[in-house]
Amino acid sequence: MHFQPYPFEKLSELLKNITPNSAYPAVSLTIGEPQFDTPDFIQEALKQNSALLNKYPKSLGEVCVNEAQRSFVKKRFGVELKASELISTFGTREVLFNFPQYFLFDKPNPVMAYTNPFYQIYEGSAIASRANVIHLNLTKENAFKPDINIPELQNANLIILNFPNNPTTSTLSLEELGEWVRFALKHDIVLLNDECYSEIYAETKPVSLLEASLHVGNHSFKNVLVVNSISKRSSAPSLRSGFIAGDATILKGYAQYRTYVGMGIPMPIQMASALAWSDMEHVEHTRKEYAKNLSLAQEILGVSKVDATFYIWLEVGDDIAFTCKLYEAKNIKVLPGRFVGREGMGEGYVRIALVENSEKTEKILKEIAAFMKENH
Repeated sequence: MHFQPYPFEKLSELLKNITPNSAYPAVSLTIGEPQFDTPDFIQEALKQNSALLNKYPKSLGEVCVNEAQRSFVKKRFGVELKASELISTFGTREVLFNFPQYFLFDKPNPVMAYTNPFYQIYEGSAIASRANVIHLNLTKENAFKPDINIPELQNANLIILNFPNNPTTSTLSLEELGEWVRFALKHDIVLLNDECYSEIYAETKPVSLLEASLHVGNHSFKNVLVVNSISKRSSAPSLRSGFIAGDATILKGYAQYRTYVGMGIPMPIQMASALAWSDMEHVEHTRKEYAKNLSLAQEILGVSKVDATFYIWLEVGDDIAFTCKLYEAKNIKVLPGRFVGREGMGEGYVRIALVENSEKTEKILKEIAAFMKENH
């Protein structure tokens, strides 16, 4: 297997011979890692349950976590799931990598489609699955929304969407997602939406593919799956708590597969994550912090209003040159768009992760604005 280096490895290589301006503090806006403290009640639950380290975790997760996650889905999206329609997972990165391998294993000539630019784990899973790939290119011309009318898409076995989208920040409406569900059912394709940014939005709550499935009358969630994670919403990426939910028939086989994978979630983490999934107050507090940052970006950089995620997909011309010069002049790291895309997707853009508090974010954005003015 041959995997491309991760975007952050490419960035380190790009910047290794550049000396940044030491007059400015070092700032990294490259990775989607929240810089807020994990809420105290989550930390306390982790400490208080440390004695459970002497227990083997179940591969499917404890009932309390499963129930808390299903409760979240009901409260947030109005969708009531059965226990058989959700599996607790060790975050979502592992699912996005190993589910395609499980699902595509018996396909003689597997075909996988996913949005481009993308979260690179999609590409990795396609490589590991020996799948032929169809890129769903996201461009300014199509408002960063995938084209459902690509003729070869009917041959796909698995389609991975990612809305709200990383890195372009675009969203799909209930009707648009419903169209994808109808397409998947018509052509017997499994459709998975990566919804890890569902709780990071400015004003309008993003909808779930599960909602869209019900909207078009697919009440059994046939061929429909979603993944979601606690990492962004709870400022707890190390908690590694996620889930995959939807089609119970598919999940039954995948659950059996997972007993061999060995991805059981440590018991103290499960106890802490059950509390985190059950509480929405801290999620709303965090959402408002990110909303402030998005508003600051609109005000200071003049970007269009961003509805969801904590990213800015900034059009800059030459993304490589911009990244290098900004680092040299202001000691600020951003991610070139081409590092998260293929076939030219992402070129001309940089991704900026607004993961600091609003005071720090405002100062950083003003430095970027000054740099852009100086280099116009």
